[in-house]
Amino acid sequence: MPRKILTFIIGFVLFLLAIAGPLFLVKTRQFAAMGAAGEAMAANMPPTVVTAAPAKPDSWSNSLGAPGSLDAVQGVTVAAEMPGKIVKLAFEAGAAVKAGDVLVQLDISTEEAQLRAAEANAALAKANLARAKDLRQSNTNSLSELDASEAQAKQAEAQAEAIRAVIAKKTIRAPFSGRLGLRMVNLGQILREGDPIATLQTLDPIYVNFSLPQQRLALLAVGTAVQVSSDAAPGDKFPGKINAISPEIDATTRNIRVQATIANRDEKLRPGMYASVEVLLPTDTKVLMIPVTAVLYAPYGDSVFVIDEKKDEKSGKVQQVLRQQFVRLGAARGDFVNVTDGLKAGENVVSSGVFKLRPGMAVAIDNKLAPDAKLAPKPKNS
Repeated sequence: MPRKILTFIIGFVLFLLAIAGPLFLVKTRQFAAMGAAGEAMAANMPPTVVTAAPAKPDSWSNSLGAPGSLDAVQGVTVAAEMPGKIVKLAFEAGAAVKAGDVLVQLDISTEEAQLRAAEANAALAKANLARAKDLRQSNTNSLSELDASEAQAKQAEAQAEAIRAVIAKKTIRAPFSGRLGLRMVNLGQILREGDPIATLQTLDPIYVNFSLPQQRLALLAVGTAVQVSSDAAPGDKFPGKINAISPEIDATTRNIRVQATIANRDEKLRPGMYASVEVLLPTDTKVLMIPVTAVLYAPYGDSVFVIDEKKDEKSGKVQQVLRQQFVRLGAARGDFVNVTDGLKAGENVVSSGVFKLRPGMAVAIDNKLAPDAKLAPKPKNS
């Protein structure tokens, strides 16, 4: 390479170094100043205010949930046994009745007349039997005549009883206590045998029928407590007990059918309703619960922010700082979730706004606006 070109290159490099060197030093000092300012700002920033809740040990009752259907303990459609004309309606639709109350009276004028004639014949036959017995004691009549008198007396009484039975069947009564449905007949209507009059249902107590998987059979027993809820009575829980377990498993679904008797004093539950059934098992589960709002859900794992006390090496002050802790979650109940791994009882976790936090942040606890977590929340209508 010619000496002149080499000299030019060396001079150009020295020129660049003379210009870039001071610029590099200036920028390095600027970046250092910016870093120091950032550290000073971070050191002087007030701690972030958070709400906190401790991880509390508790005991949750075990339960099995299933959809169910309500059914009346006793329910029938009251119908006419005998044909006839309605002359009296003695009930109102939807009324509560007691066993034996008269609901409908059919026309019995013909039967009453027949009954009077039958009773007269029965009285005559009874008197003839008494005379036949007196004559037999004096050997005035034969034994066959006495037997004929006894047969005639029994036959006359049976005819009278048959007419009384027809009259009783035309007086339609409630077969048991319960609540009537809508009226299906009108005054003056001619009823045929079997025509419906009204439905009658016993509402307290009431049955709930539901199914559970066959592997739950060992946990079930007659007398096990249950709770029933329905959207027809929001917020209400209806207690009861299992009264029957089917002896066979459904071959299609492999489920076992269960029936429970539920108290229904206010008659809020009605036959045919859908209901949610909770079977309360006698054993409880030990849990470590935190509010569900404390969990930061993520595809790679769920975590919480634990509040630890840490001493600042420069100032010597004790600060509360965040530590992100991955956890394993179990069942949820109400506003709480069970932590099966990752937390210890008594550790404080941030209970709200966890999506905006990061590990190492300094925080201050203020629970004035903390959400009110409950095991059995009852949201109010807004």
